[in-house]
Amino acid sequence: MSTATHEPHPLAARLRHLPTPLAVSGVVLVLASIAGWVVDGGFGAIGAAVGVLIAAGGYAMSAITVAWADWISPKLVLTVGLACYVFKISLLGLALLGVLRQDWPGGRMMAIGMAVAIVAWVAAQTWWTARDPIPAVPPRPVDG
Repeated sequence: MSTATHEPHPLAARLRHLPTPLAVSGVVLVLASIAGWVVDGGFGAIGAAVGVLIAAGGYAMSAITVAWADWISPKLVLTVGLACYVFKISLLGLALLGVLRQDWPGGRMMAIGMAVAIVAWVAAQTWWTARDPIPAVPPRPVDG
């Protein structure tokens, strides 16, 4: 019988924080959907859920992309992080503007869902970082 141990993928250490904001986003998804239903009925529930999913998806994409950049070369982190941020904010804004221009009944709750999800994600990641400030991956020397 083999007792070989498997090393975790290098990205796993760089994404240790991800479960916490994802779990918080799941709670926000449920609560925002309920609030949307109470305020604007079915369209409000759908709008709130879509808003939370878009925001959480954007933040998860950023985390994964920046972790990948750090794995490839720490020199890429700033460039990839900024590009990802511009892409994410542009996408969020375009999605919101597109829905609001269509005068969709769930648009108001979608905007609220996005805003609440963004605040919740940032708070969850901040909390996680404050309680576990040790770098997930030890710094390595960067070749000049």
